[in-house]
Amino acid sequence: MPTKQQDKQEKEQRKQESHLLNAVIGKQVMRTLGEPGELRSVQVRPLWEDHYRVNVLVGPDAASVKVAHSYFLVADGQGNVVTSTPSITKQY
Repeated sequence: MPTKQQDKQEKEQRKQESHLLNAVIGKQVMRTLGEPGELRSVQVRPLWEDHYRVNVLVGPDAASVKVAHSYFLVADGQGNVVTSTPSITKQY
């Protein structure tokens, strides 16, 4: 039977793996899309299993941030984008 410490370590490891996978997915999207002017951040939100929502946020300051691009993705376990709606195309 796992101890509380082991449970905590496993949970922390899954959390770190999830953050790394999200970062890889964000980089894949930006590599294809290009970098828009006034890029603020790229949000990668897990939805279920291998499905994600990715928002590319732009704006000159925090008060005027807007979503410039938004995608629903399916990604594999290594963070490679399998499908995207809408398709990600080079914009910048």
